[in-house]
Amino acid sequence: MSHILDNPIYNSLNSNHTQFSEGTSQVKYYQRDIAAFAGMETYDEESFKKLHQQDPELFILFSPNNLSIPFNFNLVKKIEMLQLVYNENYIPIGDDDIEIIDLKEENISEMIDLVNLTQLGPFLLNTITLGNYVGIFKDQKLVAMAGHRFRPLNYIEVSAVCCHPNYLGKGFAYAIIREQIKRILDKQQVPFLHVREDNFGAIKLYEKLGFKTRCNMKAYVINKFKLKPH
Repeated sequence: MSHILDNPIYNSLNSNHTQFSEGTSQVKYYQRDIAAFAGMETYDEESFKKLHQQDPELFILFSPNNLSIPFNFNLVKKIEMLQLVYNENYIPIGDDDIEIIDLKEENISEMIDLVNLTQLGPFLLNTITLGNYVGIFKDQKLVAMAGHRFRPLNYIEVSAVCCHPNYLGKGFAYAIIREQIKRILDKQQVPFLHVREDNFGAIKLYEKLGFKTRCNMKAYVINKFKLKPH
């Protein structure tokens, strides 16, 4: 039997994130104002056909295996990642003097600006509804943040970890991830996350905080292939 984290998006939408889920029982995706992620119970030809029948044009899929993308989809990008899971026996130490603030709707524009600046990836107007987004402010601006994303059963993913390039090396990323670990453990859940396999600095930081690599994971950004008019 495969591990629940082998299919984190589908298992999240099929458990703790049903309120954000669209699609069918076999093919699920997040509401479009929250995220472009989609998951399928099985990544076979029939499931891709059902995915193509859904309204959105673009989807992001996660899989530990190489997927065969059907002809009616265009592969925009494939990203090689690592999936890391927190070691429950490890308690990270840190500086409790760094003030960490809960982010709210009035902070969304700053959050989007920081994500765009750090080229983290897509962050939409309602991504914040996934919960527990926190930030660090310096010089009256948001300089670091992180939040929660997928929630498959007893796991919670730490996501959107980013720090303004002018404030690197000050321990902000460490502090904010440590805060997320504490919040997830307080819920008696297990933290996990995804990171690009070539982001060696981030991987080293996550390992320092008690995460261990569980498996390789691939992200597929696909959109529906459109036939050119004759």
